[in-house]
Amino acid sequence: MAKHTLSTLEAFLIFLLVMMTAVTVALLSLLFITSGTIENHKDSGVPVTQSPPTTPGSTATQGSTLTHGSTATQGPPVTTTPEPPLFQNFSGYHIGVGRADCTGQVADISLMGYSKTGQNARGILTRLYSRAFIMAEPDGSNRVAFVSIDIGMVSQRLRLEVLNRLQSKYGSLYRQDNVILSGTHTHSGPGGYFQYTVFVIASEGFSNRTFEYMVTGIVKSIEMAHKNMKPGKIFINKGNVEGVQINRSPSSYLWNPPSERARYSSNTDKEMIILKMVDLNGVDLGLISWFAIHPVSMNNTNHLVNSDNMGYASYLFEQEKNKGYLPGQGPYVAAFASSNLGDVSPNILGPRCVNTGDSCDNANSSCPIGGSSMCIAMGPGHDMFNSTQIIGGIIYQRAKELYASASQELTGPLAAAHQWVNMSNVTVWLNSTHTAQTCKPALGYSFAAGTIDGFGSLNFTQGTTVGDPFWDTLRDQLLGKPSEEIKRCHKPKPILLHTGELTKPHPWHPDIVDVQMITVGSLAIIAIPGEFTTMSGRRLREAVQAEFATYGMQNMTAVISGLCNVYTHYITTFEEYQRYEAASTIYGPHTLSAYIQLFRALAKAIATDTVANLSRGPEPPYFKQLIASLIPNVVDRAPLGRNFGDVLQPAKPTYRVGEVAEVIFVGANPKNSAENQTHQTFLTVEKYEATSATWRIVHNDASWETRFYWHKGLLGHSNATIQWHIPGTAQPGIYRMKYFGHHRKQDFLKPAVILPFESTSSAFEVVTS
Repeated sequence: MAKHTLSTLEAFLIFLLVMMTAVTVALLSLLFITSGTIENHKDSGVPVTQSPPTTPGSTATQGSTLTHGSTATQGPPVTTTPEPPLFQNFSGYHIGVGRADCTGQVADISLMGYSKTGQNARGILTRLYSRAFIMAEPDGSNRVAFVSIDIGMVSQRLRLEVLNRLQSKYGSLYRQDNVILSGTHTHSGPGGYFQYTVFVIASEGFSNRTFEYMVTGIVKSIEMAHKNMKPGKIFINKGNVEGVQINRSPSSYLWNPPSERARYSSNTDKEMIILKMVDLNGVDLGLISWFAIHPVSMNNTNHLVNSDNMGYASYLFEQEKNKGYLPGQGPYVAAFASSNLGDVSPNILGPRCVNTGDSCDNANSSCPIGGSSMCIAMGPGHDMFNSTQIIGGIIYQRAKELYASASQELTGPLAAAHQWVNMSNVTVWLNSTHTAQTCKPALGYSFAAGTIDGFGSLNFTQGTTVGDPFWDTLRDQLLGKPSEEIKRCHKPKPILLHTGELTKPHPWHPDIVDVQMITVGSLAIIAIPGEFTTMSGRRLREAVQAEFATYGMQNMTAVISGLCNVYTHYITTFEEYQRYEAASTIYGPHTLSAYIQLFRALAKAIATDTVANLSRGPEPPYFKQLIASLIPNVVDRAPLGRNFGDVLQPAKPTYRVGEVAEVIFVGANPKNSAENQTHQTFLTVEKYEATSATWRIVHNDASWETRFYWHKGLLGHSNATIQWHIPGTAQPGIYRMKYFGHHRKQDFLKPAVILPFESTSSAFEVVTS
């Protein structure tokens, strides 16, 4: 390896990094309260070992578990809500759908996904929603719930708290085994809802404000689905979606065996699977779609909270079905859920060097001048908003076609199986005589390089196969040396952060992981706790389907549901273990084999009706006391002689269709609205109806056509800008915009209070030409 001479700038940056790291570690060590941990993983040191298969397709079930609603938290006394009466004499399922807001903070919080310093929320493009679907057998004996949530990923703490509240209200009706929580993986949602140190650092602290908002929204969506249950039918359909994906690690994909790659026409999974839900009269109830794509059309320069391309597809589908309703309202619910998206990008123009225009689609995703920071993949639009619309629009249109032609009805029993597994200590049977082991969590060098969808902030490179003496020394001094055991276990990945050996102030990564599967007739929904690559997903689906077939359940369809229950980064194949996705495969090179073994055990238990015999497994911890956000709460202040909501820049008298109407107000911090939810939107666009002399709301802040920007000033001063990008469908007429906010007030020696306010712009006219 060539010696690298540090420039003055590099030396300064390194010194600055060391100082920042030291301060961060010191602050975290001081502010975290380790005594607040509920340690429920006393069995976590026991290896999860399975006996070798004795016959083709068979898998031992030791270490698998079935849960019956217990979580790691001590809940209040159970107050069971009476079960609504179920009509039993019909063919199909009881179906309930529900949708609820789970946006959380839209300011003073890091956006979760790119881990880019300074990418804090500064407003909102679209609201984030939790979409719940409950299915029960006609006699009500078995039920399952699938919840798709517009967030980056589901955290373990979030799931445990949701289940605890469900248990408090419904008893054992909704449990660890029959409720799946899945994140869409938008990279434009707020962070701050995690308990493991790596994610707490990435979120710049824990935000109880956002955590509570999300938990409340998720639970509310399930409650709505529970109340709305009615007899109905479910139809399944499949079809390819073209023109929206590329594989962002094609060189890694090529390391998979040629014979395996030859079975597939593409290095991404193009198939979309949809469920169409209707009542017995054929009235539409809802849609669940699974498709493998990263919601990163909105890039890491974005500061507006939004649900990205998959959320835009949901927005279009729900607007189509809920005519006359504002976005986020109406009875119909459409979820576009994540799948094995690990190496799949929507930025279909591919990676190019932004300084030269040349392709950088190479093994290191690096440019000759500028390195990896210059290698960026671009979407098909003229900006990230337009790219989101194009990609999301194509996905929506294909789902609409599959929905219209869906005719294969799902029938048969419902089943659910779940396990808690110590993924840092699973013995994997490679064949009847040889085993391998998963590892304590660790992140490799290529993790710090980022991807072509969002490069890292330091000059690391993808595909790095050896460590760097400088960074190794810096890590060793700050965090201690990784053990020889963990280095050996993760080979050939060079370790940058040995997170599985870092426990202060709390563990840096989870050991205990949920492994879960539910079946709806001939459909198996595999809930994966991370991001499987394309080939990893194919192998898992194939193994699960084969296991079902071995035990008499032929022609099962297996769908992978991504980012479920707890986040554990990426899962690559053994052969792909080299670039960013591999460096982020935290349990080592045999992670995929371990998951295949574990999910086969669940499939066998369901197929042989032996789920009740599965062992319980070690419960995960729940950390009660966590560091608060490093961004303090500040009292809001209006300029002298002004009030909150005063108009600083009025609307123009007239706008044409296609133009942008804009008004600037005296603002207050939008995060206040996540505490005091007096208003359900930051803005409305209203049209004057002359016949009734009233103003009719035509858009809110969940509408794609509106944008709410917050501009933070000094000493509690701020402005709010509301934009309406007037669509071609807008009717000519008189309009106005309203601003809804909350300001924090604190009198001397009194606690702070959050007070609502609202303001209205002057009226303006929209004309067509």
